Amino acid sequence: MKLPQEVEIIEVCPRDGFQNIKTPIPAETKIEIIDKLVGCGFKWIEATSFVHPKAIPQMADAAQVLQTVKEKHAGKVSFIALAPNLFGAQRAIEAGADAITFVISASEKHNLENTKQTIEQSVAALTEVCKIKGDCKVRLAVATAFDCPFAGKVEPGQVISLIEAGLAAGADDIVLADTIGTAAPLQMEALLKPLTQKYSQLSFILHIHDTQGMGLANVVTALSLGVTRFETAAFGLGGCPFAPGAAGNIATEDLVNMLHKMDIGTGLNYEKILQVAHCIQAKLGIPPMGHLARIAACQG
Repeated sequence: MKLPQEVEIIEVCPRDGFQNIKTPIPAETKIEIIDKLVGCGFKWIEATSFVHPKAIPQMADAAQVLQTVKEKHAGKVSFIALAPNLFGAQRAIEAGADAITFVISASEKHNLENTKQTIEQSVAALTEVCKIKGDCKVRLAVATAFDCPFAGKVEPGQVISLIEAGLAAGADDIVLADTIGTAAPLQMEALLKPLTQKYSQLSFILHIHDTQGMGLANVVTALSLGVTRFETAAFGLGGCPFAPGAAGNIATEDLVNMLHKMDIGTGLNYEKILQVAHCIQAKLGIPPMGHLARIAACQG
């Protein structure tokens, strides 16, 4: 099996990890955790989400968090903000986001649940976002790229159709999300193999939830097909409020540990990432989701 020598990991805990936590997290705590993540060596961190506070109250302080970390870490790291619609994207750009994750589901039913729009309406909004993006990158995140909690298996053709629409709209990057974490390695291969062949000019980003414990196995499958960019969450936090049953993301510390043992470089400091996991546990008072953080907690 031919594997890459280097992999890029994008940290999404401050957005995807925190959004499912019901207890309000003070903005100061979010900023402190992002500060520590910056020290781990990440080039990209997804800091927050510009969604309506009634939908996800945890993200009500999005502008404050993003503006603060941008000022503190200018030139050190680039910050991403998620937006589900044109208004959210406008707010993210105004707050200084370096990139926007614009989410559209490959499943019509999930897109309606997640954004209250049809796929066609979301693509139209993405087109408008790309017109105003300026220097800000726009990343189309294809949610439910493998399975939908409402409609079941998502066919590769649905994903390809949405990618085509996203590229035509002007998206800079494509993120493929196993939103509910139920994809298995052969299913991963069935989508990624034709995509990497059809779009050889693209460097896909893979966002995997670990609901059924197949996250790292799916990463190895993706690596064998040439995918080298992954989104993970420190401490294994995460989940979609509009995807019933979705568990956390692959824990950043687990993926970094595996890659380093495979002699694949990440540019990240594993020990510092584990320290961030300890900080999250201490600050939020929740049990660790990832394997390595759980082992460390037992040993401690």
